[in-house]
Amino acid sequence: MVKYIGSKRALLDAIIRTVKVATGPGTFLDLFSGTSRVGHAMKGLGWRVLANDHNAYAATLARCYVQADREDVLEDATRLIRELNALPGRPGYFTETYCIRSRFFHPKNGERIDAIRDAIAAKCLPEELEAVLLVSLMEAADRVDSTTGLQMAYLKEWAPRALNDLCLRVPDVLPRARAGKGQAFMLDALEAARRLEGDVAYLDPPYNQHSYLSNYHIWETLVLWDRPEVYGVACKRVDCRNRKSPFNSRKNFLPAFRSVLEEVRARVVIISFNNEGFVNRAAMEALLEDVFGPEANIRVVEQDYKRYVGAQIGIYNPEGRKVGRVSHLRNREYLYVVDRDGLLSDAVPGDAAQPQRSLFGPEDLLQGTGEDLPDVDESVPAVPGLR
Repeated sequence: MVKYIGSKRALLDAIIRTVKVATGPGTFLDLFSGTSRVGHAMKGLGWRVLANDHNAYAATLARCYVQADREDVLEDATRLIRELNALPGRPGYFTETYCIRSRFFHPKNGERIDAIRDAIAAKCLPEELEAVLLVSLMEAADRVDSTTGLQMAYLKEWAPRALNDLCLRVPDVLPRARAGKGQAFMLDALEAARRLEGDVAYLDPPYNQHSYLSNYHIWETLVLWDRPEVYGVACKRVDCRNRKSPFNSRKNFLPAFRSVLEEVRARVVIISFNNEGFVNRAAMEALLEDVFGPEANIRVVEQDYKRYVGAQIGIYNPEGRKVGRVSHLRNREYLYVVDRDGLLSDAVPGDAAQPQRSLFGPEDLLQGTGEDLPDVDESVPAVPGLR
């Protein structure tokens, strides 16, 4: 799967064990699905997964990893990926925007991405098969990018992997789950909470002001293939400026999240949040008690892990000079487990996973807009144009 800030790879075991304690395979509702890492794992355990995300790239990942079933798409996907891998490069919008105007990808790979994406669009495929091919292309591009995992900036010098040749692989599409066929949705989280129902609901909302659309704007463009107008050094889509989520606003987060929680229909509700978010642990526990009532059993699993690689590198201005000081290098992730029907045993599993390994060292400097840089220690004087 693609590199993704907020990925639940480190928490996946705890999530799975909590769900297993609660009930056997039924319907698992994921309202903020992101890369669909959690939904994919639950499908593999036999659950019918309903995955939702309001970004097109995330909905496409869910359509591949949750909705598409191996027995329906594998043969055609294998044949088509072999065909796409044989295409020569042809420069177009992607090459110009993300390889020349910016340096997210080496031009030789940008040309291949242009050619392959045009070919996929020309085939007018069924949506599940198309999603599998788009995810294959997205993941192939991710393996040869020149970033630290976010598309708000790119490395000053090519990452070694950026010089490798783009090569598509068949994604790990699973057979249909025992509990039934999964579905992918692209809805506002509140609308999804009102429309969908499950035995277990998993909510992993944005934690802070950093928009996933801005952080992964290239994947949105690759999926939509709408050749948008862009702005800034990072060539972000112009709609990054106006496609705002209330979950990225300190003022609006609590009322928006409360509204979603009040509509969730599931016997067990699991919320993932961390200590960098707008809401601290005490406030989140108070919110859950208020929404679900005193009869609900609320437990918390806490886990320590390393912050994303940008924080390990430090903060640099567009000229490559280090500015400010990163305030902290480790975070705490919380799993809030709400048992509404007494399904859970006395102990909710909470073994800590190993810290995640950084992909780059501090010598890899960043170029970018300065819009979404890591938090700066407030004791350091501000540098114009940077936060």
